[in-house]
Amino acid sequence: MKSKRFVISALVLALSAGVGWAADPTSQRYISVTGEARLQVPPSLALITLGVSDEAAEAVDAMTAVSKTMVAVIDQLHSAGIEPEDMQTQQISITPNWSQSGSYGSGKERKITSFIASNTLQLRVRDLDKLGEVLDQVLRVGANQFRGLRFAVQDPGGVQDQIRGAAVKDAIRKAEQLAAAAGLTLGAVFSITDQGGNGGGRPPMAMEMARSSAMPIATGELSFSHNVSVVFGIAASEAE
Repeated sequence: MKSKRFVISALVLALSAGVGWAADPTSQRYISVTGEARLQVPPSLALITLGVSDEAAEAVDAMTAVSKTMVAVIDQLHSAGIEPEDMQTQQISITPNWSQSGSYGSGKERKITSFIASNTLQLRVRDLDKLGEVLDQVLRVGANQFRGLRFAVQDPGGVQDQIRGAAVKDAIRKAEQLAAAAGLTLGAVFSITDQGGNGGGRPPMAMEMARSSAMPIATGELSFSHNVSVVFGIAASEAE
């Protein structure tokens, strides 16, 4: 009697496991594809890092000179239409210059000969038509370091939203093509995984600013991309 009950219990468990297996989408036949989308857009924003550097025999004199010039740079940026919220100090530093004669092993004492002070400012330029003019203006009032220029868009989230939908459509197109080639009928979507996107800028350029006429600047286009992974079921045929 006990052996019959054991067989019946085992059969119930096996049937229960079979029902659970059938309800699990991952146990069914499926097609998994990756949808991709790319978009080229013109930049609408420039991120610039520039600075002022000066040298003097005394640290306080070097920093005073740098501060005076940076005030002139910021005033000029205000006059050019750059808002206060689009400017941010990145770094202020002062570094001693040591004499080259003498070393730790020569017995001669190395001495500080001067100090180099610097002040670095990052700003956003929203009117790209004025970008070359703005750079030329700050050059003329004393900016002598150019640490980087990078283009971007003011609403990167909006661009990603646009191409995210295009990536899903690309995944559907690929899945339909695969199903048709295999003589199958595409079923419901099991899952969509947003793999994110990238793009929207170029590596910053760095160089010393030359005192010249207004800089010619080519903005070009920015490349954005987005990927999604979509798993589709395969609909059962009439013969199944």
